Amino acid sequence: MAGGALIVGASLSGLRLAEQLRAAGYTGPVTIAGAEHHMPYNRPPLSKDVLFNSDTAGDNAADPLAKLTFTIRPILADVNWHLGAPAVAADLKNRVVTLQDGRQVSYDTLGIATGLTPRRLPFRGGENSRHVVRTIEDAVRLKKALVPGANVAVAGGGFIGCEVAASATKRGCKVTVIEPLQAPMCRAIGLELSHAIQAYHEANGVSFRLGRTIAGIECDPADSRRLRSVALDDGSAITADILIEAVGSVCNSNWLQGNGLDLSDGVLTDNSMSVSGTTGVVAAGDVARFPNPRYGGTPRRVEHWAIPALTARRAASTLAATLMDRPRDTSIFNPIPTFWSDQFAIRIQSMGLPSLAGRSALLEGSLSELGQPDKGLAMGYWQGDKLIGVITVGLPTARLSDYRGMLN
Repeated sequence: MAGGALIVGASLSGLRLAEQLRAAGYTGPVTIAGAEHHMPYNRPPLSKDVLFNSDTAGDNAADPLAKLTFTIRPILADVNWHLGAPAVAADLKNRVVTLQDGRQVSYDTLGIATGLTPRRLPFRGGENSRHVVRTIEDAVRLKKALVPGANVAVAGGGFIGCEVAASATKRGCKVTVIEPLQAPMCRAIGLELSHAIQAYHEANGVSFRLGRTIAGIECDPADSRRLRSVALDDGSAITADILIEAVGSVCNSNWLQGNGLDLSDGVLTDNSMSVSGTTGVVAAGDVARFPNPRYGGTPRRVEHWAIPALTARRAASTLAATLMDRPRDTSIFNPIPTFWSDQFAIRIQSMGLPSLAGRSALLEGSLSELGQPDKGLAMGYWQGDKLIGVITVGLPTARLSDYRGMLN
């Protein structure tokens, strides 16, 4: 197989990269190789709608997948798809990628959109009781396990951990979140707001063990594949039929080893999304670590919902310039990240990078009324005198957009 544009990663960013290449006028061959056997689908609902709503998840992956799969636009009708075929090696000098099934795919330009894999806790045993949420199969398997009355331990109080905790509680499970920091999601949203959201979770039945980590697990003596409890670092134990591991992710970049790239945290790129030290190679989505002048220019990976599409558009422009021999876009790429999180009856919406802020303050609403019907709030986040982020809770999306012009 030879030539054209090869995109490794049949993800949202991989799909958008292909779409934007066609939109830029490139008509040559496009090949997309992905690890999963499915066409690209929407992941955010996995920890929310798929786990809880009966109308979006049946007993197998095909049921929710029908609603989550992205529409493939006519401009991609001639794309060559290699699904269920993760990349295992790359020779960037000779422009060849090797897939797990042994196929070697050559290319003129390469798009890297391989995303993330959930990090796992370093314990053996309890395989039938331990879960992550990244793929549609993960979500369907977990949903089957979340039966009323089950004791659920959630390792990690970030957004995924809190979303899963809310979904499990709504399914009638007894849920405990174990988080090493002072409050859930505090690194991303600050202590003041995270304490208020913690109180809201507790009012809905979720328990928290803060400042604690999991030190070990105890399995059923009759079946080492089934969990009985988890041990914490203070010597206490929590009864657990199910352990959900929401302790971060690792970048799917090992297949690029041996090419002299900076893979210390994802794939390092410049502001055009070109992979540093290469020609004709770009990265997009969660795996890309790129400089954003809006936030000081330090290269960062940003795992926010809007970033796959935004970085894919920029990366496609860069590839199209190479493939079509035309000038590269030299404008400054400084996207504003956005994401949302549904937890019980509230929607948390974020714009900017609040995690970089030195201080925060309410812009409207009251923390004491968080979660009450028809009540909402907006929190602003500053770096010095610069407003770099806004988070709303329980407000319409339009209210978040109203603050966009205030961001620097």
